Amino acid sequence: MNTFCKCLLASAVALSVPLCSASLPSVALAQTSEKAVPDETTIEDAYIYLLGRLLVIRQEQMDTKAEGFAWNSIKYNPLGSADFVNPNFDVAYLEAWYTTDDDGGVLLEVPEIKGRYYTAQILDEWGEVIVNINERTFPSKPFGKFALVKPGSAVAIPADAARIELHSAKAKMLARVEIKGDPEGALALQKEFKATPLGEVTPAPAPAIPNFDNQKLLGAEAFDNVDAILGSALDVSPIAAQMQQKVRFVAAYVASNPQARAAVDKVLREKIVPDFVQHGIARTVEVKSGWGVGTHIGIYGSNFLQRTVTNYAGIWGNSPDEVVYFSLVSDAAGKPVNGSNTYVIHFPANDLPSAVVNAYWSVILVGVPDYRVVPNDLKRYNFNSNSKLANEADGSLKIAIGPKPVKGVPEANWLPSPEGKPFSLTFRAYVPKDVVKQGRWVPPVVEEVR
Repeated sequence: MNTFCKCLLASAVALSVPLCSASLPSVALAQTSEKAVPDETTIEDAYIYLLGRLLVIRQEQMDTKAEGFAWNSIKYNPLGSADFVNPNFDVAYLEAWYTTDDDGGVLLEVPEIKGRYYTAQILDEWGEVIVNINERTFPSKPFGKFALVKPGSAVAIPADAARIELHSAKAKMLARVEIKGDPEGALALQKEFKATPLGEVTPAPAPAIPNFDNQKLLGAEAFDNVDAILGSALDVSPIAAQMQQKVRFVAAYVASNPQARAAVDKVLREKIVPDFVQHGIARTVEVKSGWGVGTHIGIYGSNFLQRTVTNYAGIWGNSPDEVVYFSLVSDAAGKPVNGSNTYVIHFPANDLPSAVVNAYWSVILVGVPDYRVVPNDLKRYNFNSNSKLANEADGSLKIAIGPKPVKGVPEANWLPSPEGKPFSLTFRAYVPKDVVKQGRWVPPVVEEVR
């Protein structure tokens, strides 16, 4: 996502039709007032655009309610823990919510790190990547002090700090330090990241939104507080103004009378929301060999559908120079995967995943639709470049997925799956080579073994 995970593939036709499309059949919404009635496409566009912001607000509310949370202070996550969808268990995570104003900001200190992957990813309140701080993005200053400030502010910053203007008053940091077989070293480096407030800042409260989860998304109530929601954070999308006008148009209709609200709620709950949950991911990515290829994550331009899907299935997705995500859509036969079945991914000896990355690769198994890791007795959720995997005699690599160890594949190469339940795999290529960024490489097909 994002990350970024699995969806069910309805048909080959479904993949070629954008989710937000005028070709969708209209639903007869009752004309219950003199106001213009939004058609189904307008409702769908407005809802999916707005949902992207609602998902980030939901995450902000979850994070800020956590024990020990403080604004402009770093949370050093224990290894193997991250309270968001589709996490990466190959890194030591650091999280922070930064808040700024016209007179105050945050001083972020990044340590010098050599020989392992790291980045301090800064994102805005819509899930857009502002910057990654590392030796690739800032070769002239890959570590040291960085002042995060509100756009146009006159905050005094130290002379040895680089100024980074955020998109609005708040930002999320998700920093990663590769474990690389050395958890103690990763944790030591993790603690060397520091955040210090520059002045006193009182954070604005997040806009009020109803509670919801991935299994039960909002209906018409999503449109109840749109002025506060849209006004709470700048959207850098080039089509933000026109999309926000659609949102306000639908919101006005929803508020016009009970019949209008009921009509919008009906089309959302019976058609638009189920369609988004079931087919959204497949319609935002190119599918190759059963994998959705996520080469346009993190910086979305006009593609608000891609942004919302990423916030839904793998929030805080990073940009493709840092990582390319592959989300499993179907097995080799075009069928959704199920935890009761047994599968094998076979990497040829001349096409191992380590050959297509400049940092590392990983694959993680998550449940659907919550996109969180699935508990198992081995506490084994992922493999990566540093996992002690056994290669075949010919140098190839097999990874097995199933409820039990798979015959013919070393048990060390087995990812346990949730029996009787759907699941997804997310393959990550960190600092991918051009063959990956250009879409000329994907993981092998996932073959069911009977």
